[in-house]
Amino acid sequence: MSRKIQAPGDRAYRICKSCVMDTSDSKITFDAEGVCDFCRDYYNNILPGWKQGEEGMAYLLQVSEKIKAAGKGRKYDCIIGMSGGVDSSYLCYIAKEVMHLRPLIYCVDTGWNLDVAVENIRRVVEALDLDMYTEVVDWQEMQDLQLSFFKSQVPYQDLPQDHAIFAGLYNYAVKNKIKYVLTGANNATECIRPPIEWVYQNDIVLIGDIHKKYGKVSLRTFPKCGMLKYRLFYTYFKGMRRVAPLNLVEYDKEKAKRFLQEQYGWQPYDNKHYENIFTRWYEGYYLPHKFGYDKRRVYFSNEILAGTMTREDALTELKREPYPAETMQKDKEYIAKKLGLSTEEFDRIINGQNRTYSDYRNSYWLIQLGTAVLRKLGIEKKKFR
Repeated sequence: MSRKIQAPGDRAYRICKSCVMDTSDSKITFDAEGVCDFCRDYYNNILPGWKQGEEGMAYLLQVSEKIKAAGKGRKYDCIIGMSGGVDSSYLCYIAKEVMHLRPLIYCVDTGWNLDVAVENIRRVVEALDLDMYTEVVDWQEMQDLQLSFFKSQVPYQDLPQDHAIFAGLYNYAVKNKIKYVLTGANNATECIRPPIEWVYQNDIVLIGDIHKKYGKVSLRTFPKCGMLKYRLFYTYFKGMRRVAPLNLVEYDKEKAKRFLQEQYGWQPYDNKHYENIFTRWYEGYYLPHKFGYDKRRVYFSNEILAGTMTREDALTELKREPYPAETMQKDKEYIAKKLGLSTEEFDRIINGQNRTYSDYRNSYWLIQLGTAVLRKLGIEKKKFR
């Protein structure tokens, strides 16, 4: 598999002395000690406000009481979006057994989940005696939007899926008057936000423009919810609140995996987000092959900063392929067939001229402005660029 790890233009290749982020992120900067801006942002802006240990648990229990009070008299006092991955699975345990809440488990079937993910969801939900609602995205619409994104030649091929999952979750919560949305987002594994050129934000304008240019099927039922809608309208006019409990407990991903395996028979995956066949191929092949972006750098750097992985181990892992070449080829053939393409047609699309969000109508300036305001107010901690 080809890797384009050299930085764009004439910039010399560099890698952070602290984590494993490098100049495959064209906007990364380094201080005099060779430490990148992501690490400095973590130490200066994220770590100081991160409630951990006894302080975190005390705050978690306070939050629990607020959620219980808001949901009094209702069947559910919160909702959790579950994928079957370790973050969302462990969150279900925390919500039910530690916070003593009554969550509704919300799942989205985008057509790509592996059987192991479906089985993980079933085992955790049944063991914790939780109710679950599954929203099935219309496949013709999902297929048409994903094919449109491939034809657009942008890196962010998981955006249609991500948007459907989060838009569906927020829309369902507001529609059914469930005030609190519990999210598996956490500083332990997500304190570094992937660079914007790797993973673009939830931009409804970009999604609409790409589909308008390349799509053929009307997105009549496809879940939609732009950032302004859920950040402003849902939050300040509908009262929706997002809570990240994993930030308030000790969250070591490897320990969490072992716990889930022992308690519920949960099965692990090779890498983060690999519970989904499309995401596995997109992150393991498409991004590094076509653009030179290896998202494992972000995942491993997060663990290095959290103290759950050494830099040496991360560098060793990065030398290995994300997943076996034979599996990758089978995944590519499966995805092409499901999108209505031959493998040759799919390869021609993949090998087209690379593009970015700037080649289409987008709301980047508005997202930048909104994030700057949120950081100023102390609501958003992660670096965004």
